[in-house]
Amino acid sequence: MIARLLSATGVFAATVALSAGVAAPSAAQAAPDRLAAGAAPAAPKAPAKPTAVQIAGKFPGNSVTVQQSERPDLFKQLLSEVSWLATTPPTTSKPEAKKLGPKFTVTVLIKDKANQTYELYPNAAGGPRAFRPAKQPTGKKTPGWFYGRLTMSESLRLSGVPLKEKPDVVSGGIGGGIGEDVQAEELDPVEGVNDVLADMRRLYLLNGAVLLTILLGLGGIAFLIRRRV
Repeated sequence: MIARLLSATGVFAATVALSAGVAAPSAAQAAPDRLAAGAAPAAPKAPAKPTAVQIAGKFPGNSVTVQQSERPDLFKQLLSEVSWLATTPPTTSKPEAKKLGPKFTVTVLIKDKANQTYELYPNAAGGPRAFRPAKQPTGKKTPGWFYGRLTMSESLRLSGVPLKEKPDVVSGGIGGGIGEDVQAEELDPVEGVNDVLADMRRLYLLNGAVLLTILLGLGGIAFLIRRRV
């Protein structure tokens, strides 16, 4: 009887040991799998893109906002005037205040929340100027002055800011080089051809009048010389 009990106990112990030996590798193998799954880095979110540009200054209404969804071409033009100021080192020193002209504060918005802000001086003596304030909506940056783009004045004017028209600084893009935000259907090719023909007609008449005057002068000189001879 005692021998049977010892034999049964041995069999039971061997079974428990075998089960533990099989289960241990499985648990050890499952642990790294759980760690690997938990340690997988989450995909980084794409940075939010600007959705609007706001211009503030001393003009009727005090501010104007250009939405990307409403006027994408003009929005792109305005954004190009200031987007490069975020990371560019300053390019000039502070001009004299009396030579800066009117100031316009341009704020880049992301879903109606301010992201960048700059001060633009399109009529500054010696060319447009831009200033990057140290206090930015997303934190502090190194303040600095910059030479602005020559298209700054027209970009602001097309947005609704009352500035003097300077179409000669715009080539292509917004306004097509004529300083206006013109729609394609507003252009009349027939009228354009008529204007060109009218200009050519006036040019030919002017040249003919000049040539006739020269011929009459030569004829008069020849007549005087002949009488004297």
